[in-house]
Parts: sequence; C-alpha cells; structure tokens
Amino acid sequence: MANITRFDPLTDMDDLFKGFFLRPLRLDVEGGTQIRLKMDVSKTDDTYTVKAEMPGVAKDDIQVTVDGNQVTISGEVRKEKEEKKGEQVIRSERYYGAVSRSFTLPQEVDESKVVAKSSDGVLTLSLPLKAKSSTKKITVT
Repeated sequence: MANITRFDPLTDMDDLFKGFFLRPLRLDVEGGTQIRLKMDVSKTDDTYTVKAEMPGVAKDDIQVTVDGNQVTISGEVRKEKEEKKGEQVIRSERYYGAVSRSFTLPQEVDESKVVAKSSDGVLTLSLPLKAKSSTKKITVT
C-alpha cells in the first residue's frame, strides 16, 4: 500500500521551489561557505608572521592598519555573476560584504618595516617588532 503524506505549504516551502532558481537569501561566497578571516600566527625572535585567508578579496580591497601593538586586517568582497543564454538573462547574482579582524600583539610593531603580500587568497604579513627600549635608572641627587 502507498504512503500518503499531507503537503503543508507553510513548512514545505523548500520543496515547493525545488528545481527553480529561487533560493533563500544567504550571505555566502561561491561554494556555500561564509566569509571568515582565518589566521595563522607564528613568531621568530624579532618578527611575527601572520597568514590570513581572504578568499575572493582582491589585493586592492585589503587594508592593513598597525597602531603600536594593535593590528587590524579588513577587506571587501564584490562579486557579480550573470548567466546568459543567447541574449536572455537566465540568472544574475551579486554579493557585497566586508570582513575585518583586529588583534593585539604582546609587543609593539615597527610600522616602517611591515611587509604585506597577497597571493591566491592568502594575505601574508611580516610584522617586525620594535627594539625594546632599555630602562634607565636615574639617580636622584
């Protein structure tokens, strides 16, 4: 005997539009993942190296700010995709979003020697530390 199920349009909306180009609005990047700024931080004697994943962010849309020991990385994603069949537009999608992350290092960074490179969706920062100033004890006479 066949199973009979009741269709409820209020709870079964996803099934109603299955196969159509209509989808719920999500702020996702192509591939279904949200933009997140994942980082790896490593340290040598006098330099911190930060590798931040920034998929879909162009070099010109990346900003790095260093203020003492505070580092801020931010970027903006702009994606436009249009599928055409002949002269008729079948689907047109746009995505705009911003991502930002700040962190504090235990020691101040020498801003004049910071190097930033972006390649294949990975931002690599070389953050040299400022030389520690020596504390001088002053004798009161």
